[in-house]
Formats: sequence, structure tokens, C-alpha cells
Amino acid sequence: MSAARPLLAALERIGQSFPQTPLVPLEHDRLDLFAKLEFANPNASSKDRSAFWILKSAIERGDVGEGATIVESSSGNFALSLATLSRALGLSFVPVIDPNVNASTEAYLRALCDRVEKVSERDGTGGYLANRLARVAELRTQLPAAYWPNQYANPDALLAHYRLTGGELCRELRRLDYVFVGVSTGGTISGLSLRVKEAFPNARVVAVDAAGSAIFGSSPCRRLIPGIGSSIVPPLVGHALIDDVVIVSEEEAIAGCHRLLHRHGIYAGGSTGSVYAAIERYFAGSRGRRPTVAFLCADRGAAYADTVYDRAWVANAFPGAFPDGPADPERELVGSSV
Repeated sequence: MSAARPLLAALERIGQSFPQTPLVPLEHDRLDLFAKLEFANPNASSKDRSAFWILKSAIERGDVGEGATIVESSSGNFALSLATLSRALGLSFVPVIDPNVNASTEAYLRALCDRVEKVSERDGTGGYLANRLARVAELRTQLPAAYWPNQYANPDALLAHYRLTGGELCRELRRLDYVFVGVSTGGTISGLSLRVKEAFPNARVVAVDAAGSAIFGSSPCRRLIPGIGSSIVPPLVGHALIDDVVIVSEEEAIAGCHRLLHRHGIYAGGSTGSVYAAIERYFAGSRGRRPTVAFLCADRGAAYADTVYDRAWVANAFPGAFPDGPADPERELVGSSV
């Protein structure tokens, strides 16, 4: 433990800079709707929580020490968080990414990391995850003192969102009827659902997944927007307390991003657009008592400026997504009407 003290001291100083992320009310005609702005974290995503807690726990256990090399598969945000934390701690970090990673994210990783591994061949599902994980396994045998955080199965990722994200949300709300959470590696929904069910036993946890994701039993297929969904069933999902599942297409996710921006001024990433679209569909036509609904804005939209928020990219990737007609932000995208 003594050898880990300098790393733990540095990590504690970093942890003190983490804010309590804002919970803001959004105007809605049928819901008391609250958005928890996880993009207010230091590296602009909810993955700061899990990256911090995983490294903290690994250092405390002695799994990571001076001279260690962190190696991980990530579609973007977790890699950004690990890259920044590793650099601050004087540790090496090798991210394993794929062509779906946003251009700005890749540029940042290449600027911050001495080595970036990019998998270019699709696996049998049409995605890249299996090949990314295979490359991680190879690197673990080649790199000195390699440590794999394994965000898909590491219970410390669950604890991060149980203690931090979930703890904050439950302290701030007096009532909660529904919480909507996008699912990818499973750490966020597992930790958050466990904490929510303790504080609000009658609250319903709604998992939001991408069409073409295998998490809830569908056949995996090619997807273009990172940050939500998976071509495997992450072990952490098995710990989550889930009441309902909503599957959202990528076209709906894009429309959700644009509606969230134009209605509420929130410039969020693709997974948040998926969650917002799921909420709108879930409560379409509802009447009566206004439920209290919360959701996470997992990351900012800046990394998606040249994809989700770029009309030319959307038109090329999803032909017909922009029908002819006036550029009305409420109707411009297919699927944008509630």
C-alpha cells in the first residue's frame, strides 16, 4: 500500500475537482422532467465517474502501481477519461478504438496518448467490439505491468454510479417515478438503478438501447453512432434492476438530439438523444397525474458536430432522414414529431 500512496494522493486531489453535476428541470407539457448534466464532469461525460472509481480501487488493491500501463477498449468517452487521469498520474494508457469513434475524440486521444490502437476490421456481428477486445488481450501480454479496467464487467464501474451519480440524484429529488438510462457497458444503469430502488422503491427504471444492439436479446448489426448499445451482453447489465426497455433507432436518436437542442438548449451526444426520444415515445398521449422523470445527459454534443448535428452526414448515412420542406427544427428530421 505504501508504494501506492503517491498515486492515491494524486488521485484524491483530482477527485476533489469533480463537481456535483447539475440537475435541471426542463419544461414539458406532461412530465416533471429533470436532466442530470453529466457532461459537467471534468472530461465532459459520465465516464469520468467510472474511470475515476475504477482507477482508485485498482490502486488501493495494488493492481496498478508506478510504471503500469492501462489498456482498454472504448468507443470514446471512457478512453478520454482514462487518458486524462492516466496522464495526470504519470501512467501510460493505450486506448483501443475503431472507425466509429468521433474524429475529435480520436484527435484528442492521439494528442494525449503515446500510442493509440485502431481496429479496422469488422467482426462477425458487423461491429468492432469483439476485435477490439481481442486486441486488448494481445496487448496485455505485450505491455509492461498492463492493467485492463474491463469496463464491461468491473463492479467498480457499478459502484461509481451507485455512490456518485445515483447518490447525487437521490439526494436532490424528493420524488422520482421514472429514471431513463442509456445502456452500453452496463455500469451506469446497474449502479444507478440499485441506488434509485433503495431511495424510491416504486420508481421504474427504463433502459434505453439502440436498435442493432445485442444487450437485450436482439441480433447485433452494424451501427454508426457510438456511446449506446453493444454487440455483446455486458456482464454488469445482469446486476441492474430494470423495469422496462425501449429500443431506439439511430434515426430516432438523431431526431432526439435535435429536439433536445432546439426545445431546451441542451447540446448533448447521441446516447442522450436516444434517451430523450425514448422518453417522448414512452409518454406519448399520456394524461393525468404528472410523473417525475429523470434522465442523464451523458456527454456533450461537440464530439458529434460532424455527424449527428451535420445535415450532410445525416443525409448520407440515413438517406431520407431530411424530407423536402422548410427547415423547421421540430419537423426537419424523420421521426421528430411526438
